[in-house]
Amino acid sequence: MPQTPPFQSLPERPDTPCVAVCSTTFDDVCRGCGRTVDEVAQWVFMNAEEREVVWQRILAQGYPRRNY
Repeated sequence: MPQTPPFQSLPERPDTPCVAVCSTTFDDVCRGCGRTVDEVAQWVFMNAEEREVVWQRILAQGYPRRNY
């Protein structure tokens, strides 16, 4: 009987949720991608699971947005 991996595979995603519509004018959440300023700064240091948590949240909130 084949063995299943001990983890669930993550969905394939772009390298970043950035859509080059960067604006944090009114708060610390980018109006283009939905990430916080801290998440943007830490993105390159996050592992795949940490990034997926951010992806799940921003997608549920209707991000990324090309026009706002």
